Amino acid sequence: MTARVLRYGMALAAMMGCMVPGATAAHAATKATTAQLKARNLATTAVTKQINYYPAAAGWSAMWSNWQPAQINADLARAAALGATSVRVIVFPDTFGWPAPTATYTDRLAKFFALAATNKLAVKLTLFDWWGRYDEVAKSTQWATALLTPYRNDSRLISVELKNEMNPDSAAEMSWARQMIPVLRKVLPATPVTVTTPGSKAIDGFRKLKAALATTPPDYYDYHYYGDSASAYAELSEAKSIAAPATLVLGEAGRSSLFFNEGEQAAYLGRVFAAARQAGIPSVAPWTLFDFTSTAGPSSDTPAAEYAYGLYRTDGTAKPAAAVVKNYWAGKPLDDSLLNLGFENGIGAWLNSSPEFGTATWTATGARTGTGAIAFSGTTRSANALPSLKISPITPVRGGQTWKAQVYARGAAATGLTQLSLAWFDAAGAYLGQNSSAALPAGDTAWTLLQTSGVAPAGAASVQMHLKSGDNTGTVWFDDAGLALSAG
Repeated sequence: MTARVLRYGMALAAMMGCMVPGATAAHAATKATTAQLKARNLATTAVTKQINYYPAAAGWSAMWSNWQPAQINADLARAAALGATSVRVIVFPDTFGWPAPTATYTDRLAKFFALAATNKLAVKLTLFDWWGRYDEVAKSTQWATALLTPYRNDSRLISVELKNEMNPDSAAEMSWARQMIPVLRKVLPATPVTVTTPGSKAIDGFRKLKAALATTPPDYYDYHYYGDSASAYAELSEAKSIAAPATLVLGEAGRSSLFFNEGEQAAYLGRVFAAARQAGIPSVAPWTLFDFTSTAGPSSDTPAAEYAYGLYRTDGTAKPAAAVVKNYWAGKPLDDSLLNLGFENGIGAWLNSSPEFGTATWTATGARTGTGAIAFSGTTRSANALPSLKISPITPVRGGQTWKAQVYARGAAATGLTQLSLAWFDAAGAYLGQNSSAALPAGDTAWTLLQTSGVAPAGAASVQMHLKSGDNTGTVWFDDAGLALSAG
């Protein structure tokens, strides 16, 4: 339309007294509708029960190149049955086609949206993974526009993440992000935009990310947490404060069961969920739904731990973590039943400390109650450390709280030092002191109750209960432990 014709049309409408005001009102209504949809999506994102997802046999980019729609549909049904209301999916420019996505892969993405909708799951879409050509802004715009335009005002898409785990120390990457966030907003005006940093960069990286994007901030912030679950409350509270007044979600959180164990993986998620609840962060997305098969990864140098973060094993059977997530999403309490304090499930969530001086073993014989206990035999020690079995509570720790611990112990020709202790640490992991029980007498003893309690020092962010037995040439058994925040 030429300027002359446009001016003539507006003049005619003004003379008629109705056309331009009506068009303006319609435009305002459209803007209001878009704004309302974006606000709704942001509110949904803040509380969504989200799962991170790749198929067990096709992780990372192989999800798209080794396309398995029937398996994906079954997996999404499993996620929905667990209680998920949304799923995060990641796309790769060099797999999809650069700078123009190919029809094959855009069709697969469209099919994924349809499968998610079939299972009543909204979608969070993460862009630009495994990609780093930050000088190619025009091509980035071309790719993102082509990929995202079909989802403009699509109610199935609740949020879009510019790039997985951005590096706030890269000036080029941050400059690219400042240019691309407006592009995403233009293409998807009703869809909230977010950014993340690697979990390894923790609070410092997150603070740098927000500062780097101060002139072009996202609509909300996304934090990835893989730190110490016992002190998660302190870090998550700080992250929420940094993000304010914007919304904060935890887009990833998890623990590999390869180098720890499945009981510790379950307790880890329980602690993070409990910390997020207390910090006022409703949405925590576990990484990830499934473990991955040995051939699912992109290359042979992918760290082995990356294959064992799943809530389900590769054969589809559930790990203990799956029940934790289901209960969390159902709004149920998260308590110390996850800690295996009676040793009925082997070592469970307990971890050996100072194992160079000896380790605890689980035994099905000689338990005080139930089916098992743990034992130390033939241990040594150093001047500053004893071998022990340790665990932290599910409930977050804060300075000034009073915690109580107990355990039953018995000895057979026991020597050295056997006792129970509570060890306090700050948010950085610095040791703040401990409270210890009386020692178990040497020699042969019947089951004896060991008890201790202590007030968390100022600045305490976590506590560890330790069952210790050092310089013990005999054997000591522990059973029926207890760890609780005092109501008094």
